[in-house]
Amino acid sequence: MRARNFIPGHLFGDLLNADRRIGITPDRAQPVPKVGPHKIGRRQAEAQFVIPANPGLRPGMPLHRGAQIPLKGTLNVLFHPKTKGIHHTDQLLGLRIAGTRRGPKRLARLLELARFHHVARLFHPGAGRSGQKGQAQSASYKHIAHRAILSVGLAITAQTGLAYDLPEPLAEQDFLTFDAKQTALGQLLFYDKILSGNQNIACATCHHHDLGGTDALSLGIGEGGKGLGAKRTPGEGADRIAKRIPRNAPALWNLAHKDIRVLFHDGRLEISDIYDNGFDSPAQEWLPKGLPNIIAAQAVFPITAQFEMAGNPKENEVAGAVHDRIDAAWPILAKRVRIIPEYGEAFVEAFPNIDRPEEVTIVEIASALAAFIGTEWKNHDSPFDAYLAGDKEALSPAQVRGMDLFFTKANCAACHNGPLLTDQAFHAIGLPAFGPGRTRAFDPLPRDVGRMGHSDRLEDAYRFRTPPLRNVTLTGPYGHNGAYKSLRAMVRHHLNPALARQLWSTHDAHLPEVPWLAKADLLIQSDAREMARQNAKLDIEPKRLSEDEFNDLMAFLEGLTGETARTRPMGPPKAVPSGLPVDD
Repeated sequence: MRARNFIPGHLFGDLLNADRRIGITPDRAQPVPKVGPHKIGRRQAEAQFVIPANPGLRPGMPLHRGAQIPLKGTLNVLFHPKTKGIHHTDQLLGLRIAGTRRGPKRLARLLELARFHHVARLFHPGAGRSGQKGQAQSASYKHIAHRAILSVGLAITAQTGLAYDLPEPLAEQDFLTFDAKQTALGQLLFYDKILSGNQNIACATCHHHDLGGTDALSLGIGEGGKGLGAKRTPGEGADRIAKRIPRNAPALWNLAHKDIRVLFHDGRLEISDIYDNGFDSPAQEWLPKGLPNIIAAQAVFPITAQFEMAGNPKENEVAGAVHDRIDAAWPILAKRVRIIPEYGEAFVEAFPNIDRPEEVTIVEIASALAAFIGTEWKNHDSPFDAYLAGDKEALSPAQVRGMDLFFTKANCAACHNGPLLTDQAFHAIGLPAFGPGRTRAFDPLPRDVGRMGHSDRLEDAYRFRTPPLRNVTLTGPYGHNGAYKSLRAMVRHHLNPALARQLWSTHDAHLPEVPWLAKADLLIQSDAREMARQNAKLDIEPKRLSEDEFNDLMAFLEGLTGETARTRPMGPPKAVPSGLPVDD
């Protein structure tokens, strides 16, 4: 009788009742839980409840009896109404089998059916009994069933190689396209120091071609510094820097990918309609309308940042205007550019909406910069890309083993997933604290609270955006504050964050000497309470890898470097229309 009830009530029920679902939706406003019909993806489905992709939960958070649900994008998972169980073909008793959707359909269904709650009922003579004895027998039989099914699942996984999902290969249609004339104009602006308050620093100073799109420093030396990259000095006299840039310069690779929706380490720039200008940004409603994409929106902020490009309020009109209100500086910079004849003519030629140079605004300047960044830093010809496209010889045996570790045992893909190997979410990984911190007006402590600085949500404290990993070998130092100049050291930190934090020293970073700032560099570490708060916030668990496994993992990361990454299509211009020197 029990077996007869099991077959129609569980196996066939799951095959036929496809509407019995939990929806996982990217809509943050959806309450949790919510019973009833909900729009899941592009269709309407009956869901027992819906879980938003970012309701304070994190990917891989255990939700039911060891089951884990990847909370990213829109996904449907089976919901069993009798056991109140959350199930998915990717799960078998807490064992992640993330490749079933790409694997054979029959095996995927078999794994879906062979689940603990269902099969355990066949070995559950204690069901319906009352008292401690019945409960003990029930637990015993469940344990036996759990072990048996887990063994079968492991065997099936080992024999089939059905272990994880790989991202889809990147293709040209995955990226935004840009006008060639706007791209050429953006190249000049990217290297022209005219966009800085004191006309002494360009976008390229901190995002240089020769440095993989970064500045090779843990914490940058911005306005007032001299030189480029590791040789950059903090300046001298009245012009010397008064503060290190609080965060590491992020790389620019593949920002034109259509999936990109959030930028900066704390995510303070997001695609959003909250201010009726397309973005949620530090400029709020003062961000100009008409910016065509998130790269263009990002481009308008470094030029208004005091220690990056604007300078101090009393030094120039741009910095003074920013001190009044952020949008007051952009017309000044636009006028600087458009009155140079070569620039004025180029804007008229490149933008259909511009008939005269006087019409050029910060929107066109940012759009040109975005066209250059999006075109110049697009790169997806790595061995990994070739492997995804079907060339199984593109990765070496060590790199294939490292890829297996990346997506399974090392659990890197919990955060580094998707086409760009980032979930674009925020995680606390326990990096050591140092530098001036990204302070706030009401919070002068030299600390960086990460995402909380933008969201003002306590649960976001010390969480930072997951960086994309393509061309990661070229973009050191690593971490939101560049804590590690070595990629190997950064990966080792992920394996044991608490220990790595204890062993860290400034020698692990790349901080040019600035004698008048030296005392402040480690000041936050003397605050025992703040250190306790940071130590307590950790979203990743220690992992054990052998030295051979670690080396394989590093080999895979090297396989993410594009064949042409070091040779960009355009590169730096020899000169710029302003006549100011070009960093080289």
